[in-house]
Amino acid sequence: MSNELAKRLGAIPFFSMLDASTLEALAAASVRCTFDAGEMAIIEGEPSPGLLLVQSGRLKVLKSSPQGREHVLAVLSPWEPANAVAAFTSRPNPATAIALEPVQAWILPRSAVLAIMRSHPDFAERVIENMANHMVRLTEIVADLSLRSVTERLVRLILDESVDGRLVRPRWYTVPELAARLGTVPDVAQRALGRLAAEDLVEVSRREIRIKDEAGLRRLV
Repeated sequence: MSNELAKRLGAIPFFSMLDASTLEALAAASVRCTFDAGEMAIIEGEPSPGLLLVQSGRLKVLKSSPQGREHVLAVLSPWEPANAVAAFTSRPNPATAIALEPVQAWILPRSAVLAIMRSHPDFAERVIENMANHMVRLTEIVADLSLRSVTERLVRLILDESVDGRLVRPRWYTVPELAARLGTVPDVAQRALGRLAAEDLVEVSRREIRIKDEAGLRRLV
């Protein structure tokens, strides 16, 4: 199993500069874990066990208020790393990650990852670049929340995540989940989606959001 993981790690841009022996050592130190839908894989405020790498399934990374309102920062697909910030610092987990569906993942221990950073400067540069990109993404989220309406944020999400004009909605992709990604409440998200459908810009079904007028959507943002 560790040999297979080493090969898969080598195909990920984040680890692609590492040699085979280093990848094999990292894979051998990794711990396989599974999470049921709705189970917390990472808990905000707790010590970080290391870098969490999704093998199958999807995780949502979120911040939540004491009142229970959620804002989803990211939805991670297979072979996307989670908790990179806490894995490379001594700070506790800055956010919570919850499985949206059954998830298989690997935990790459923080000690093993830090050892590679010390021995491979090119990997350390990649980590710094990843951190910088993460900061840019968080800045974009703040700008969206403060400068754009819910409808504009919804349009951007649809345009950014659709493939061939379709945004597929798995079973977990409910209106409340959509609202959490937009930083709003379900009623407001539903109204924004209804507005786009009423203006014949999109067609909405339980399984997908299909773009009918891409140019019209782009004019809104």
